[in-house]
Amino acid sequence: MPSAQPVTVGVLALQGAFSEHVQLLRHAAVALKAHDSETRFDFLEIRTPQELVRCDALIIPGGESTTISLVAARSGMLEPLRDFVKVIRKPTWGTCAGLILLAESANRTKKGGQELIGGLDVRVNRNHFGRQVESFQANLDLPFLRDSVAVSGSEATRPFRSVFIRAPVVEKILPHVDGIQAGEAEREETVVAPSKQPLDKLAKKELRAEVEVLARLPGDATAIKDEEKTARAAGEEGDIIAVRQGNVFGTSFHPELTGDSRIHVWWLEQVLNALDRRKQIAS
Repeated sequence: MPSAQPVTVGVLALQGAFSEHVQLLRHAAVALKAHDSETRFDFLEIRTPQELVRCDALIIPGGESTTISLVAARSGMLEPLRDFVKVIRKPTWGTCAGLILLAESANRTKKGGQELIGGLDVRVNRNHFGRQVESFQANLDLPFLRDSVAVSGSEATRPFRSVFIRAPVVEKILPHVDGIQAGEAEREETVVAPSKQPLDKLAKKELRAEVEVLARLPGDATAIKDEEKTARAAGEEGDIIAVRQGNVFGTSFHPELTGDSRIHVWWLEQVLNALDRRKQIAS
């Protein structure tokens, strides 16, 4: 009997830390193999629409969001990426710049200066922590890792040393709307993603899922000088740095720069769960 087709996971390779993601994905696949010996993965660097079509899931890496957007537009990748995330609604993860691109709204951006893919009903604040010299590392408690089968015991609760480089945060969870985020479009220095119609019922369900806050950065770990800009100042636990909406995931920080593959392991498990949901609908 022939073996099942491998799950193809792409990493957008137009600019940024794409090779680091590929390396950690390979480590994560090895960790998963101990719990699921039948599933095989192929990891690809993605630069063309033809390569994107082959993917079951995609990572959009950290880098310069404006540059990635510009190169994607010039290379004919921007619309295929929007279709991948918002029409077909395949599993996607964006880190740092990738989170900005996946947001439905991004502020501190001149009109026409940044194109968004969209897919997450959030407004992000770009470069929230300041310039490159104000980059920092922080230990995070990531409760969602405890949902992983392959990351268990003390590994699931061990702090995750995260890297923040000119990082965004999720400033606001937006209500889902059919069409563009019109209210956001009226804000100064704010850009919004274009509207796309989901392909089928499952894509629509994933697109309209509630946004879940998966991680916050404690206020005393931030590099912000003005405490009024932190969520903690409003009585919350800290700035929002990881969110999920259906099968689309975003993080403010760079897991790919840590050498720690635990989030990649968890995310590959989420990809498999999403593919299972698609198979159940198809059958």
